[in-house]
Amino acid sequence: MSGGVRMSMGMCLPCLSGAEDDVVTPDPETRRRQLADAAEKRQKEIIYRGIKNPEALERKKKKQEETEKQTMNTVPSEGGGLKVHKLFTFSTN
Repeated sequence: MSGGVRMSMGMCLPCLSGAEDDVVTPDPETRRRQLADAAEKRQKEIIYRGIKNPEALERKKKKQEETEKQTMNTVPSEGGGLKVHKLFTFSTN
């Protein structure tokens, strides 16, 4: 081979020779954070798939939750829940 490029079996590109020496592995905490960020990004992509404006959807959800909380707070505590009706009365005569 001309040019002084040393190649080993399976290495057909000079830029790949010694590539494993150049790899810098981040510390475990940084790697964990990167993996967590990537997982969160994938989850958001799955959730918002097909939605044109995800920010507007989030605002709408928050507004709806606030409205539900206000409704729950304005309902009087006495008689405001489910009503229970007596269907049968048993006597022990």
